[in-house]
Amino acid sequence: MINLKKTSTGIAHIDTNLDGGICSETITLIYGEPETGKSTLATQCAFNCAIQGLKTLYVDCDNTFSPIRLAQIADKKFDDIADKIFLIKPLNFKEQTAVMDRITDYITPQFGLIVIDTINSLYGAKFAEASSKTKAFNVNRELNRQMAILAQTAKIQKIPIIITSQVRNVFSDPAGSVKPAANRVLTFWADNIISLKPTETKIIKAIIEKNSEKTTQLTCYIQIGERGIFATEFYE
Repeated sequence: MINLKKTSTGIAHIDTNLDGGICSETITLIYGEPETGKSTLATQCAFNCAIQGLKTLYVDCDNTFSPIRLAQIADKKFDDIADKIFLIKPLNFKEQTAVMDRITDYITPQFGLIVIDTINSLYGAKFAEASSKTKAFNVNRELNRQMAILAQTAKIQKIPIIITSQVRNVFSDPAGSVKPAANRVLTFWADNIISLKPTETKIIKAIIEKNSEKTTQLTCYIQIGERGIFATEFYE
């Protein structure tokens, strides 16, 4: 397997804190409220992988992957990288399970990144259908099993994996904070965790909450533009 040692996010502040980018053999969890740039950041990482000549397996569980957005990020390089992003669109949690069970079948030596966007959207729909505690437990157990598959794939294939996550409100927190849905499962398996938080302006606060390379957290500010996400010098 020929892979990049690091996959750039395209945001210098984040890459620097990750010692150059997202490392192979790791799972990076990106979570945040809607419109905070989770999918844009994942697409930007796929583009940065593609310009190095490597492919991305992009599992679009939300059916929100936008070729137009990719074209905006890629600009004049779109024709060069468009065929390097391999898209899979599971329609329900059962199909997502099938994709995870076969994920290594899709990977060849030309792949340098796996993206799951969003890991818990179809899970959430299935969980909501659960009519008993036993069925809800089984859905949680299945998501945990899928995360274990991804962790094993990252290690054996020596490839970085990015997962994005929907969030839920933490009602016990008077500040009204949010956490990933299925928080315990996702944070247990994630080597890196990046949260994207909206501010009162169009600026987004990006916090590296967990880092496989360091123990300290980093906060930086980013903005979503037509060409993707970029760092800004804004401070609250």
